[in-house]
Amino acid sequence: MWSYADIADVLAGGLESALRELDAEHAVYGLDAREELELHPVLADILRRAGYGVHREQRYPAKRKKRRNSEGERCDLVLTHDGRPLRQPDQAATLFDAPDAVDLDDAFWLEVKTVAQHTVEGPNRQYSSQLLSTVGQDVSKLCKDPGILHAGLLIMLFVHNELVADHDLRIWQDRCLERGLPIAAPCLRFVPIKDRMGNALCVVALYPVRHL
Repeated sequence: MWSYADIADVLAGGLESALRELDAEHAVYGLDAREELELHPVLADILRRAGYGVHREQRYPAKRKKRRNSEGERCDLVLTHDGRPLRQPDQAATLFDAPDAVDLDDAFWLEVKTVAQHTVEGPNRQYSSQLLSTVGQDVSKLCKDPGILHAGLLIMLFVHNELVADHDLRIWQDRCLERGLPIAAPCLRFVPIKDRMGNALCVVALYPVRHL
């Protein structure tokens, strides 16, 4: 039902376009200088333009038992096919609800993690810890929620070259496997970027996350 390869292709192609626009504008800084939350709208727009329904900051299904909508952990991006709306089972139904809304367990739940080897200030001293922090956080949330059947973790690495990316992602994968977390082989896409501060490559690593 969901193609991880297609999603990775869409994201890589959209990032290439966004980077070309920045280069044409002679921007001082590229996407690698932005904070993670600043990149979420960029990714959402790329996916939306490709025809996906994109629903940001959606509460995890297991957290919807909490009465207040403001309570409970949220997922960065939830995707639906053909731009369809997402059903909200924890909200009262109305006459205006879309008949083609997608159930939570049919949607694709995507957590996003971005890490840059080099920052505006220089080499990122927290690079390794920022990358490895996803092992105990995002993967665990996705795989343990009984209401999620289709999920992925998107790691965007801004690094100097492919050798760095390959080495660091292998360490990350090994750490996940040591903890018994159900990730599968990633869909990898490599997008060259203009080296403005030490990063010359954007790596799109989309890991399927299975349910425990």
